[in-house]
Amino acid sequence: MQSRTLICLSLFLISSFQLFAQEARIYKEPKFHFDWSKPSEYPDRIVLNFGQNPTTEVNVTWRTNTEIKAGYAEIAVATAAPKFWRNGKTLTAKTEVLDANSIQTAEVIANYHSVEFRDLLPDTTYAYRVGDGERWSEWFQFKTASANPGDKFSFLYVGDAQNYVLELWARLIREGFRKAPDSKFIIHAGDLINTAHREQEWHEWFTAGGFIHSMVPSMPVPGNHEYRAKNQEEIDQKVRSLSVQWKPQFTLPLNGPKGLEETAYYMDYQDVRFIFLDSNRDHELQATWLEEILSKNPKSWTIVSYHHPLFSASNGRDNEALRNLWKPIFDKYKVDIALQGHDHAYARGRVAPGENVMNGLNMKDLTGTVYVVSVSGGKMYDIGDDWTEKGGQRDRTAENTQLFQVITVEGNRLKFESFTAVGELYDAFELVKGENDLNQFIELRVNAVPEKTHTNTIPYKD
Repeated sequence: MQSRTLICLSLFLISSFQLFAQEARIYKEPKFHFDWSKPSEYPDRIVLNFGQNPTTEVNVTWRTNTEIKAGYAEIAVATAAPKFWRNGKTLTAKTEVLDANSIQTAEVIANYHSVEFRDLLPDTTYAYRVGDGERWSEWFQFKTASANPGDKFSFLYVGDAQNYVLELWARLIREGFRKAPDSKFIIHAGDLINTAHREQEWHEWFTAGGFIHSMVPSMPVPGNHEYRAKNQEEIDQKVRSLSVQWKPQFTLPLNGPKGLEETAYYMDYQDVRFIFLDSNRDHELQATWLEEILSKNPKSWTIVSYHHPLFSASNGRDNEALRNLWKPIFDKYKVDIALQGHDHAYARGRVAPGENVMNGLNMKDLTGTVYVVSVSGGKMYDIGDDWTEKGGQRDRTAENTQLFQVITVEGNRLKFESFTAVGELYDAFELVKGENDLNQFIELRVNAVPEKTHTNTIPYKD
């Protein structure tokens, strides 16, 4: 009897301890010293962006403190010989001062340096470094696009990083690089950070990506969190300004509508026209520009990216006016895929080719635009919304799941794969381009991860 009592008491104590341990496990956020994100005389935040023609145009941008008045970039065709640099050249950077010392949460003065590498050779690996002539970065490598339109290439697409960027987005973007190390660039569908002008968060974003930013060009669009009032006057006038860091720290194509440079733009990568839109403002102006560049599109494939979804993943977040304005243009010019963010969940579906309603079994083998919403950071929303009454068919969803996407184009085939932060394949499909630019849709069976099975066990705040 005494033995049984002791056993029961032991089990009770073990159970109580486990319960206490579970209840006591509270997430501890990292604290960053005020000076952690400040620039120094050494180059940091080195990031690549493509120009309009990635076969010959790549841009690099980096940051220093204001003691460094001039910057330089050295570039050479990369070879196996360690002295490849002998055949290189040195270029003088454009330097601009960012004085955000009076903007709350920014409170920084820095010099940003940028160089546009031009007249590069197609399908060629280059090495480069940046510095002031004495303090240099390490050598990084990148590869230009092929001159053969049908050659195979892959790229990464990620939705909102936004929250817990260094804590949780770091593992996601690094797993993406590990899964697809030959990706030619990364599309960021807005909300790279949470608070537009906040230096610490931008430093988290650059630190989380590390050398990936310096080797794989980033092609970002701004989300709503890249817009915020800079001062009390803007707050009173209910005005939001683009992040003061955005234009200094990225060097993007200047081929967008006037006034929207480097937030709306396009590039032609082999046989794909990639169009990047700013869904925060000037929607009608961009619609006119979109019509123009699509009407003169020489490429077989068209992919667009923007932040606010035309087809949402969550309830209460419908963008009806934007859908009514942009979707008819997508339909008219047979946009293949729309890569979206904003909703902090995953949803993938499609519309019928040339119609507003997906109707009948025979329509399921063909598709118009495929719409995807994805999230890469740690902030999550529940799945909701109904695409059917909006003219779409939703085929796959996920909630509470960090995801990155690998998209591969080769000739008339496009393969889409979505992976979790631990590298599991979550979703996949193929498009095969046929006559009259109609896409045959092929659902690829994925058994690795069933829908909506992940439970959040850590009490993150919104």
